[in-house]
Amino acid sequence: MNRVITDIDDLGVAWVRLNNPDRHNAFDDQIIGQLTEAFAEVAGNPNVRVMVLGSEGKSFSAGADLGWMKRMASYSYKENLRDAGALALMLKTLNYMPQPTIARVQGAAFGGAVGLVSCCDMAVAASAANFSLSEVKIGLVPATISPYVIAAIGQRAARRYFVTAERFNAHRALQLGLVNEVVDAEQLDQEVDRLVEAVLANGPEAVIAAKQLVFDVAGKPIDQQLIDSTCESIAAIRVSAQGQEGLQAFLQKRKPHWLKD
Repeated sequence: MNRVITDIDDLGVAWVRLNNPDRHNAFDDQIIGQLTEAFAEVAGNPNVRVMVLGSEGKSFSAGADLGWMKRMASYSYKENLRDAGALALMLKTLNYMPQPTIARVQGAAFGGAVGLVSCCDMAVAASAANFSLSEVKIGLVPATISPYVIAAIGQRAARRYFVTAERFNAHRALQLGLVNEVVDAEQLDQEVDRLVEAVLANGPEAVIAAKQLVFDVAGKPIDQQLIDSTCESIAAIRVSAQGQEGLQAFLQKRKPHWLKD
């Protein structure tokens, strides 16, 4: 059974789903490899305009699989380092995908699964979803996912939830910034579809450039180098074919070509 499923529809929406529901979509080294491959293939597909990350069954993901943890318990330092590197590569591949990404969280998201949610640009959670950075409960730390979780929820919240391993609900996740929307379970797909439609309404090249802009600008001092870089970015896209089409469509009060279908 393929434990990571990827479907791409005619609109350019990629649906990547964890398919390990009997084990609450817990992941091991094999699933991590499959996720990395899926994310890389979607990232390199010029026909994909947005990706939704979800899972089958009642849980989003319980984090690390018990069998995998048993194997890791006997690993040497070098083997653990290699194992952590594979997880780090998967998270980095997801975080820096050029296309916008949306996490669809229908249930529990524990441990490394919080890292998956943090790496997505947007996250929609069912009101019954719950979360935990549970690593310290078994004497570990959320090290590999930490850059992405801290970027999502901030240092203050991370300093609490990293050390308490408390479970928190979807509404607290919303307050923390881990998720963007909380809806009833029956509205989850509707809300995901709404975000997908919002992305598809925009210029495809502009969407990719706008996402990259966040990485390029965040945390940088507002100096002349940054100002020059942002000026170059807008000047380049204004004279591009898509930029010209978008501007002319706006001025002529018509739909741009990417909406005609």
